[in-house]
Amino acid sequence: MFSDTRDILRAIATTVVPEAKALTESEWADVERIIASALSKRPPAMVRQVMVFLRTVQRLPLLRYGLRFTSLDDARRAQVLNWLQENRIFLLRKGMWGLRTLILMGYYARPAAADRIGYRASARGWQAIR
Repeated sequence: MFSDTRDILRAIATTVVPEAKALTESEWADVERIIASALSKRPPAMVRQVMVFLRTVQRLPLLRYGLRFTSLDDARRAQVLNWLQENRIFLLRKGMWGLRTLILMGYYARPAAADRIGYRASARGWQAIR
């Protein structure tokens, strides 16, 4: 699903979750699988919108920095993403928050990440930790 946008997704992900820089290829595959699984439950039009938004994020910095998103340093990447999530244009804000949510889900839904942060979700709810 992410063959032509993989580098963009990873650049955004490492900006949103800096710890993602340490992921192995296998762990990245898990992140992408989780995101792809979530998107597979959505209408095809929404999946296309996510892909268009990824490509938009890649090109937007050309206007200000003369570089694509994947060529920016960490500080400029963060500026671009902050600009998007606080933008007065609702669609840009909505796109950024949706993409951010997918990335956080992809990263933290991995069992290794859940273990690392001590997340112990259970169908029994709070009773499970008592």
